[in-house]
Amino acid sequence: MEYKFKYDNEEYVLSENNCEDFLNDEENEVLDFSMEKTIELLNNKDDAYWDVEYYRRACQFCFKGKEENEKVFKFLEYHFYVFTKDSKYVMSNISKEYENTSYNKLEKAKKVDNSYIVNVILCPYCKKYSIEIEQCDM
Repeated sequence: MEYKFKYDNEEYVLSENNCEDFLNDEENEVLDFSMEKTIELLNNKDDAYWDVEYYRRACQFCFKGKEENEKVFKFLEYHFYVFTKDSKYVMSNISKEYENTSYNKLEKAKKVDNSYIVNVILCPYCKKYSIEIEQCDM
């Protein structure tokens, strides 16, 4: 399974082969959620908008810019939210079934009880990526 997108006339592919890290929240891990589920959700999202983000640390795989003593390092990033009930994945804000609802409606209906942000961070040079999941309040 893979997800392809274009940014600045360059094609990028997210797959199992270039996923270097899947970091689930340390305190409240999201169960039933994986790299494969992330790719599936991205494939079902027609208008995923990737942003350029700058970090103070270089890519841990290619170290692009480190030799040149750059102070900030360029990455491409996409983020979305996932919702859980009893720590188990229920849906995301980019799921088709989320289109006519909101987190508050789902919470009031007792379908969800927690929310997380999923950050997909891609190095535009070596094209390796990581997925980081952190609990957040909606």
